[in-house]
Amino acid sequence: MNPVIDQERADFLATRVAGAKLQLLPQWMRPEKELPVVNLPVEWVCFSTLNHRTRAEQMRVIMTSGVGDLFNGDPMGQAAQAAQLKILSEQEGFEELKQDLRERGQQEPAVVTAEGVLINGNRRSAGLRNLWLGEGLPSARYVRAYVLPSDATTDELIDLETELQVAKDYREDYSWVNEALLIEEIFESSNKDWDRVASRMRLKPSEVRVQYEKLQQLHQLVAMSNSTRYHADFVANESAFEELSKHVKDKSPAEAASVRSVYFLGTLAGVNYRDLRHLRRKDASSFVRAEFASDPTLTSLLTVVNSTEANATDDLIEDVLGDDRGTADNENADLTSVLSFLAQRKPDEIVPLPGGGEVPIDNLLASVKNAVNAAANEANEDSKDAQAVVVPIVRLTSARDELIRVGTSLAKARSHYDWDEEIFKTRLYEVKAALAHIETL
Repeated sequence: MNPVIDQERADFLATRVAGAKLQLLPQWMRPEKELPVVNLPVEWVCFSTLNHRTRAEQMRVIMTSGVGDLFNGDPMGQAAQAAQLKILSEQEGFEELKQDLRERGQQEPAVVTAEGVLINGNRRSAGLRNLWLGEGLPSARYVRAYVLPSDATTDELIDLETELQVAKDYREDYSWVNEALLIEEIFESSNKDWDRVASRMRLKPSEVRVQYEKLQQLHQLVAMSNSTRYHADFVANESAFEELSKHVKDKSPAEAASVRSVYFLGTLAGVNYRDLRHLRRKDASSFVRAEFASDPTLTSLLTVVNSTEANATDDLIEDVLGDDRGTADNENADLTSVLSFLAQRKPDEIVPLPGGGEVPIDNLLASVKNAVNAAANEANEDSKDAQAVVVPIVRLTSARDELIRVGTSLAKARSHYDWDEEIFKTRLYEVKAALAHIETL
């Protein structure tokens, strides 16, 4: 059951519900889909701290604030509500949402629990609250909302949120990270049954698995940062994590470790995922390591990373990457150590270099970006060269196969009245001439 958190709030809402008109909410899982719809003071409703649309951002706030139970200790308390409002107000598109609310008002009802906690419509309610308290806009004073039964369970609330997520009229876009976190939560609570997860998400099993696998790669990078980087920092890098997860799935541990280190380094440094594609190969780390060797700044960075103090991160790397790192070559071990070193430092941090110099992390990341881009270009050229080596053999094999097919179809072709033997002989002569020319090369 979903226990009443605040009886006074529940009583207040029950009074509003009495006599309220019912309206159909198709996404509600119970057979009785008509629910009361009421107008509630916009500053009275509470934002949901269980909102999966903001899960990654909440994780970042928890880490930066050091308050582990900020959102679940007292979810309706002032601190949690203020933090949630700030997250909602800083999401992309919030100003555009406010402008739409100014011009058109609230178009669809939100959804609240029996004690006034928003299950759907958190961003719209945040926009209305901002417009009412900040600008005094009269049309933003109340939020219209469906009211759920007081006995709604946690599973029903998650199912409703998921249904509303995939409903066109209600959808407020999830970031890929938050959607993947929701999939992971449902996966763990559904006995790791992909069919059940897919059914609840209204997606194919292959689609939810892709989201889940991308998230597992992101978990590793965030873990390597030792709480310096957050899941929400990588919302813009979906394509890189998707291509990485697909590539390493069926590769050897050594190749997976090599490509993963390069992808993580490139992602931290801001390399475009289209360029990283050229480094999806078992020797990816060798190409990047060679570029490091030609850059004095990065050579100095390797010296710093390989120092005794920097090697204190080795245990963390081993915990995150496990056996993958143990099977990697020395060059990849170097890159993995550099990755961990850079991931654990803030952009404005200064790194002392051998000989008395120093350089900001931002500058080091810029040098890494140049090195990875150069390595990607070199790998691309190498792939073209490798392809050029086999092209003649591939084409000869294809020509041989076609000639065999000619032999098997010749008798039937000659039986037709419109067969042209002269053209056939001409083409055969041309083939023999081409072969004779090849033999002279």
